[in-house]
Parts: sequence; C-alpha cells; structure tokens
Amino acid sequence: MNHPGTPVLKAVPWAQVGKPLPHESARLHVLGQATYTDDIPEVQGTLHAALGLSSKPHAKIVVLDLAAVRASAGVVAVLTVDDIPGTNDCGPIIHDDPILADALVMYVGQPIFIVVADTHDNARRAARLGAVTYDELPAILTPQAAKAANSYVLPPMRLARGDYQGAFERAPRKVEGQLYVGGQEQFYLEGQISYAIPKEDSGMLVLCSTQHPSEMQHVVAHALGRHSHHIVVECRRMGGGFGGKESQSALWAAASAIAAAHLKRPVKLRADRDDDMLVTGKRHCFHYEYAVGYDDEGKILAAKVDMVTRAGYSADLSGPVATRAVCHFDNTYYLSDVDIRAACGKTNTQSNTAFRGFGGPQGAIAIEYIIDEIARALGRDALDIRRLNFYGAGGTDVTPYGQVVVDNVIHELVAELEQSSDYRARRDAIARFNRDSPVLKRGLALTPVKFGIAFNVTHLNQAGALVHVYVDGSILVNHGGTEMGQGINTKVMQVVAHELGVDLAHVRASATDTSKVANTSATAASTGADLNGKAAQDAARQIRERLAAYAARQYGGAAALVRFSNNTVFANGHEVAFCDLVQKAYLARVQLWSDGFYATPGLHWDPKTMSGHPFSYYAYGAAVAEVVVDTLTGEWKLARADVLYDAGQSLNPAIDIGQVEGAFIQGMGWLTTEELWWNPGGKLMTHAPSTYKIPGVSDCPEDFRVRLFENRNVEDSIHRSKAVGEPPLLLPFSVFFAIRDAISALGGHRVDPPLNAPATSEEILRAVAAVEAALPGAA
Repeated sequence: MNHPGTPVLKAVPWAQVGKPLPHESARLHVLGQATYTDDIPEVQGTLHAALGLSSKPHAKIVVLDLAAVRASAGVVAVLTVDDIPGTNDCGPIIHDDPILADALVMYVGQPIFIVVADTHDNARRAARLGAVTYDELPAILTPQAAKAANSYVLPPMRLARGDYQGAFERAPRKVEGQLYVGGQEQFYLEGQISYAIPKEDSGMLVLCSTQHPSEMQHVVAHALGRHSHHIVVECRRMGGGFGGKESQSALWAAASAIAAAHLKRPVKLRADRDDDMLVTGKRHCFHYEYAVGYDDEGKILAAKVDMVTRAGYSADLSGPVATRAVCHFDNTYYLSDVDIRAACGKTNTQSNTAFRGFGGPQGAIAIEYIIDEIARALGRDALDIRRLNFYGAGGTDVTPYGQVVVDNVIHELVAELEQSSDYRARRDAIARFNRDSPVLKRGLALTPVKFGIAFNVTHLNQAGALVHVYVDGSILVNHGGTEMGQGINTKVMQVVAHELGVDLAHVRASATDTSKVANTSATAASTGADLNGKAAQDAARQIRERLAAYAARQYGGAAALVRFSNNTVFANGHEVAFCDLVQKAYLARVQLWSDGFYATPGLHWDPKTMSGHPFSYYAYGAAVAEVVVDTLTGEWKLARADVLYDAGQSLNPAIDIGQVEGAFIQGMGWLTTEELWWNPGGKLMTHAPSTYKIPGVSDCPEDFRVRLFENRNVEDSIHRSKAVGEPPLLLPFSVFFAIRDAISALGGHRVDPPLNAPATSEEILRAVAAVEAALPGAA
C-alpha cells in the first residue's frame, strides 16, 4: 500500500531495480569458486601467526616465559607488546582496548603474545606453550555483579519523558519484575582472518575479512606508527559478519600487520573457531528491572526500565548499543511517561560488540515481555493489548526521544497479518487442543516491530562510490560497503544498471578497497544499501548526464529528453546501442567515470539530553509463531511461522525475502538455543559447535510463510526502498512469546511463566516448574 500523501511512481516498461535477480556471486558460491580471504593465493615467503591467550579473567602478569614457544618447531618469531612500534590499541571509540595485554589481563582469552611460524599448525601448537605466572585479582562476570559493584565502562545513561513517578503512582494497575536475556555469538561461517603483505616505502596491504575497512586502516596505521596513506585494506567478500567483523576484526588486522612489519614478510593470521569464540565479543546480554503502570483496558500509563549490559572489559561499541536499546524500548508503542535507564557493566569477559540489531532487539524485547504480562493479568489476548498501545496520531506519534513517527504502517500491517495467518481461528483451535492435552502444549503469539534506520552517530551516515564505464560499454562499480552475503553488491549493481539503462550483466562490482573509496563507514546499522546505493546512483547519474549531453550534441534535441533504456540510448528519434554511444563519447573525450557521494539528510542527536532525530525512517514488520512444547522434557518445535515485513519498495524482493528468513532463524536461535556460559573461573565454555547450538535445518518450521508488505518509503531512500538487514531479527520475538504462551497454558493462563532467554529446554522446565508450583493446591 502507499502511505497517504505519497506520490505514486508511474510504471516504467524497463527497470533493473525491484526485480528478484539472483545474488551476483550465487553461482560462485554454489561452485565453490567465490574467493574469500583464506582462498587468496599466498605470496612467496608467507608466514602464519597465532595468538597466545590468557587463562585468567583478571590478573597481573608476574612472569611471561616464552622460551618454550620460541624453541617450538617452525617458529620464526614471538612478539609481545614491546614489539608494537606504534599505539597498542584497537578500540573503535574509546582507547581502552589493547592489541596485546600489557602487564594486566582482563578476561580469559585475551591475547598476550603473537607467534609467527612457517605453518598455521606450528604457530597454533607453539602458542599453547607460553608459561605465564599470574597474580590473580577479583573478577566480575555478570551484569548483575557489575551493577552491584558500580563497575561500568561508561557513565550510565537515562532517557525520561513526562512524570513517570506520578503516573505510576496514579495507575490503577501495576506490574513489576525482572528479566534476563542472554548474548549471542555471531558464528559467521568464515572466521576472523587477516593477511598482511608488506609493500615498498613502508606500505602495507591488508587483506581482511572486515565490515569496516577504513577502521582497519586507521588501527593498522596507528599500531605501526604510520600514516593512513601507507595502509591499504581490501575485502572482496566475507563469509558472514553479523556485526562481529565491524570492530572486532581490528585485533586480527593489527596483529598480522605488526608481525609482517617486524619480519618484513607476509603474515596470515587465521583464527581457529575455538580461539575466535574465546577472543571476540558477542551480542550484549541484558538484565532488566521494570515497573509499569496501566489501566483496566491495558493501556500503558507509566513505564520504567533499568537495563544493565555485560559490556565486557572495554567499551568497544557498548555505548551506541545501549543508546539504541534505549531508543527501541518503545518498539511500536506510544509511551507517554517513561524513565528508561541503561548502563554498560564492566565485566572480566570478552568485550562485547555489534551484532545484527545492535541493541535494538534487547531494548524492544523488554516492552514485549511487559505487555505479555499485562495481557495475562487482564485475561486478554496479548495482540489486543499491543494494538491498544500502538503509535497513532494526535500527539501519540512522538517517541520518548522526540522523533515524530511519520511513516507508521503498523496498524495496517498487523491487521493484514492477523487476517492472512488466521490468527483468531488458530487461537481458538490451540485452546481446544491444550484442554485435551496434559503434556504437549501449543502456544501462539503475534509480535510487531518498529526499527529505526541510521547510525547512532550522525557523521557515519555517509558513503562514497566510483563508477567506471569502459570503452566497450561494460561498467565497474566500487563502493564503500562490504559484501558479507547480504547482497549489497547485487543491489548497488542494480542501481547503477538502472541509472544507465543497461541490464545487470553489463555491471560488475569490485572488492572494497580503501585506496579507491576513502573514509568509509562500516557496513552496519542496516544502512549498507541505503548509503552506498545512493552514492553509486550519484556517480552513475553524472555519467548518464554527460552521455546525454553528448547525445544531444550529436543527434539534436534537449539533453533532458535523452532516455537510457534496455541497453539503448534514445535521442531525438535516434536509437543508439549504449556501447556504441560510449565508444563515440570516448573518442570525443567525454569523461566516462565519476565519483559519487551521499549523506543522509535531517539527522541529529544530542547524547546529553538523549533526544533528537536519530533515524532516517522506520522499518516495520510482524510475525506469528505457533509452537508445541513438551512440558515433561522442555523440548519444543516451531510448527508454523507467518511473517510480513515492510521493505518499502524493495530493490530486490528475492534477496530481501532471503534476508528476512535468515534473520528470523538467527533471532530465534538467540532467544531459544544459543546459550553462552562462563564457568566460575571466567572461561567461556560454549566456544565451539559442540557446545554452542545455533539452529539447524530441522529447527526451521515446515510451514514458513514470508511476504513483503506492499509499501513505499516516505523518505527519499534509494528508490524508496527500506533496509532489511537488522529489523527482521526482532520478528522471532513471536517464537519466544509463543513458548511462554504454551507454558502458561499449564496454569490456565493465570500464572506468568518466569521465562528468561534463551529459552533452552532447561529454562523451559524451570518455567514449567514455577507455573505448576504457583497453582492452587500445589505442594
């Protein structure tokens, strides 16, 4: 549907955007010919590195004995903090994140030294031989412990509107409680890897699996004590990132470059999966304390939440993550009087970082949990309570941070999904099933999503691109975004092809390279296609206008009337093949390449007042999940999922639907099976596929219905599309609350199951026991 007041695009007979074209590397993926960093042929003389890791969560290094490491087979060099020529830091914002530990270790798995050997295996074996004597210090491992100790990596933040305390005291009904939601490992298929190759005159080429080549360039330059122009970082593609390669790839890039610079030989650092999971940060876990007042209908009158995260030992991106959590606590609901607090707990664990959603899922799940409890207290369907509290008009369209919601389609979207999923009929059928089934219980939930699109930090909302048109009419595009399987290159290529009136086969995207497009932002915050698509469109438009002006000079007529379509240029009654016009323009010395730039307009944010206009627009969605839970074993199965997602005027429906499907399953894993567990000694014990359980094919619902909502972005995004990277990860809230609904059926929906996330089988059984213990007549 079109938003009221939005101009309708007239249908065009030819287009390269909006088509469900295959991923530009799909054939290479299937054939195993797609080149990742570890597939790049090694330069002669290449050495291999591994990291020596701490075995203590918090301790002073008293003695570091590396004699056995140096004597190990194949070892060429062993480097410590004293061998770093520049700055020993890889923190993205605050400089509190050392590349190598310097006299103090702050978590189990922190790198202390670098081993360089002739082979990967020899380097790994040698890294285990370091003998370290520690003077152990007290360790803080949980967010709750961090809060109790007043241990934070940043000052706590607060967003308040209205008179929460007064509204809460006046509210006829109240709900108070606590919730814990665990973190999540990114579990990209391709692990962290960096390959540093020394070049002439202090140059360094770093081939790195990273979402942020420019940041890697800065970190390496600082670590080596060189200028940015000495460093080139290149990334053709990643085998997944999910935020785990935004800032966390810096350690690996810096370590490989330090070793390469020291030895003047190429050095590859490829992380083993166990080491990768022990060293790198993950999605932040959150602990919540909440108090909400509401009326007899379920309308929220006052809401307070106090969130504390497990930030880890350093700040990393915890500040922006917490900010986004604060700004997404409201989700799709108007909250008149609020007191929202967030603190980044400093713990002796991995420094947590970006993960798909970047705090948004952690913020929004709290209000959904609260609404679930309100509905149960009132004996009503949670969908009715959600709808009652949706953003509306007439003053109920302003977020707690002051941004007006001008593109709200959640009412129409949820109504469409409710009808298409047969929600009401299925609710009745499930109630009948549960009455007759004492062990197996079914649950159903419909949850909505409103997700803001833009970087928290305004200046990051910019992008650049280069477009080259060659004499044969073929086109090469280079942009600042990075490809991690999400299809950004495909979408940018479609934009360029559309702008120049050629089909997609004419266009190719090259590797992201800091020597081509400088000062790029990370491919993150769901902005990749928005920003880089606009920049590439700008570059292609300039070339098209030059070609149009040339065609007008050659064939007469106005340049503004020249049309580019179907590989042909139409000018004043003449039809010329695009490649022929390009050849003629080259001979006439017309510039056939251009740079493009884009900066998202209208964004501003005041971190002191926690107010402003931080988002360009909102993406919306909703999902219905139906589960069956075995209340004796805690096992469960997702029987059916219905998803409706607002991708605006989709650039590529096939890619967007794939992204929604993947995000749904990944988010379901976060909330159900992917449990991070540290032992009392501070070691992450779930550090391999054998102990950390991501969803498998058998966990996907047999009945999985995913559709895109017909809409058009009211903002001037690239072809009025909307982002699809992060927002769909919130859709499987429906799975978590369907599980809670099934457990609640044990008590006739009169008892709130105290279910934390992830809802593992053990957690489900704890909730089942709590419900049964609360029933009348329970022993």
